Amino acid sequence: MNYIITAKDLCLWYGQFQALKSITMDIPENRITAFIGPSGCGKSTFLKTLNRMNDLVPGVRITGDVRFHEENIFDKSVDVNELRRDIGMVFQKPNPFPMSIYDNIAYGPRTHGITNKSQLDCIVEQALKDAAIWDEVKDRLKKNALGLSGGQQQRLCIARALAVQPQVLLMDEPTSALDPISTSRIEELTLELKKKYSIVIVTHNMQQAVRISDHTAFFLLGELVEFGKTEDLFSQPKEKRTEDYITGRFG
Repeated sequence: MNYIITAKDLCLWYGQFQALKSITMDIPENRITAFIGPSGCGKSTFLKTLNRMNDLVPGVRITGDVRFHEENIFDKSVDVNELRRDIGMVFQKPNPFPMSIYDNIAYGPRTHGITNKSQLDCIVEQALKDAAIWDEVKDRLKKNALGLSGGQQQRLCIARALAVQPQVLLMDEPTSALDPISTSRIEELTLELKKKYSIVIVTHNMQQAVRISDHTAFFLLGELVEFGKTEDLFSQPKEKRTEDYITGRFG
């Protein structure tokens, strides 16, 4: 199996508080990897470390190693904008820009220097198709994206992330603000997207991890307690703490 991101002995502090403790994990290519665990256990912090979003938080200190295609992402030579283009992110709450649907999708490609109208048209259409929302919005591309429903806005944000052709998509609880129907559409979409992308998803919903992920990591108090194939982790957890969590005995 090929691994697209590898972390070794990764530790992270917010000021005096240690949020991640020696995380070591290999994230496989073209698979869906889910992070589960109670609130505040470090799963979103780890996710945001993978494309250096934590750089934006004051007082953060990081030790250890994260490699993307075997290149150290913390190396001084790394262009963070390029890194975030390769490793895109979708957040918990849909956050479309207050502009047209078209301009939301074209925004990233334009910032990377693409100005040709027909090229942008192709990119916008392809990204919206990849995010399974083209048919719903193709006749209203010039309308404000804030007029879409919550589920549509989240698929729009996925399309926006895909428009710059990333290799990895990080998703931080992408369905927690959505109704069950929208949730199931995003889950179907995610399964489709892993043919082209490597996906890492933080979820509070253990059933969601079971439904869509190939591998699952269980975090607790900043530690990676267990990581393995999803079916193994849920049917035969190796660690008592994992078993207690997934059977609802704590958390």
